Amino acid sequence: MLAPERRTRADLLIAVAIAIVVVVAAGVAWAHSDSVGTESVTAANKVSTPAAAEQVPTSLRELWHQPDRASARALVSGGVVVTADDGTVTGRDPATGEQVWRYRRDMPLCGVEAQFSMVIATYRDQRGCSQTSMLEADNGARRTARSSYMDKSVRLSVDGTYVLAQGPRRLEMWRSDLVRTLEYGYVDAPNNVKTQPRSGCTFLSAASSSSRLGVLERCPGDPGERLTMLNPAPKENTEPEEYGSRALSGPGANSPDSRVIAVSDNRIVLYFPAETDPETTSARLAVYDATGNPIVAHELSAPLGKDTTTARIGSAYLVFTGNSVIALNASTFDPMWTAPDALGTPVLMAGRLLVPVPGAIAVLEPSSGAEVDRIPVDRTTDDSAPTATPYSLAVVGTTVLERRGGQLYALG
Repeated sequence: MLAPERRTRADLLIAVAIAIVVVVAAGVAWAHSDSVGTESVTAANKVSTPAAAEQVPTSLRELWHQPDRASARALVSGGVVVTADDGTVTGRDPATGEQVWRYRRDMPLCGVEAQFSMVIATYRDQRGCSQTSMLEADNGARRTARSSYMDKSVRLSVDGTYVLAQGPRRLEMWRSDLVRTLEYGYVDAPNNVKTQPRSGCTFLSAASSSSRLGVLERCPGDPGERLTMLNPAPKENTEPEEYGSRALSGPGANSPDSRVIAVSDNRIVLYFPAETDPETTSARLAVYDATGNPIVAHELSAPLGKDTTTARIGSAYLVFTGNSVIALNASTFDPMWTAPDALGTPVLMAGRLLVPVPGAIAVLEPSSGAEVDRIPVDRTTDDSAPTATPYSLAVVGTTVLERRGGQLYALG
């Protein structure tokens, strides 16, 4: 019979040391986890989406307003209004502005978007704008999250299928569960560097559709900007699949003010400013096919502002130029009509377009742009600092949301 094992003093010391290491490792893991510095207050009951308005209101008054400095546009998702300020994203009751849910992290917000009845919030840490959470709009619960290397600033946009996160050196496409479908540009993984078609490029502008991603970039050795058309969801997300890429030439093609205006499944439209002598060359919208070949150019009577925005509404892309709205045919990108004196991007309500204008919201007929009504809006209570940022409208039920000056105003 074997003698029983006896614990020595050395055995006890080793066991204590192992226990200490485990505790320290667990503490380090916890200190670096997403739970630290995160506050999530979800709704007790899910919020239902209100019925769409049957008619455009004849009058509007301010119901409430809240800071909204981290969003790029007025956001609604499901039945809530979304505001983002500092490191906090809040879902609010459209009628009262009261908090329905709140999600806060001890990090600065890079951007917030809404799609799929979800809210996408991206935060900045030591790796750039790398921490992204997806929240359920109806109760604020976190559905999923992702973390990856990103630039220190990114622009978030949505196309109905994917989310595009574009920085100056790198961009990613995410599907509805935040799984990455494409990385393009600078990569930190040595094995993935060789899969990129070019290196050292700076991304000026980008936009996407369900089957195309258009990127306007400046690459070493090119005489001007380069237009690249990509598959937003290639077979391997680390290996970009190009449909076409060409160095651009012609008036305005070497200007930092050039940008992507809109992308459809078979077209892309770019903006090129006038040359230094506007009498010989005008600013223009240039249309290219799905592989980047030029089709047609439309001259503009005035240059676009630096804060040009585009919204897809029905069968048209509505482009806010800085002082007007241009409607482009969704299939061809041919201009259809222009509405003057605009302050920002329009929204659809009860079959009509609402466009912010000085002292009011103009009501337009979508097919012709003809003004059929004008709703007075008192904006004298806007106590925010003056800003050149375009106004942005959104609608949920019978409530109209107007984002201006870093504040979101509910009108009803």
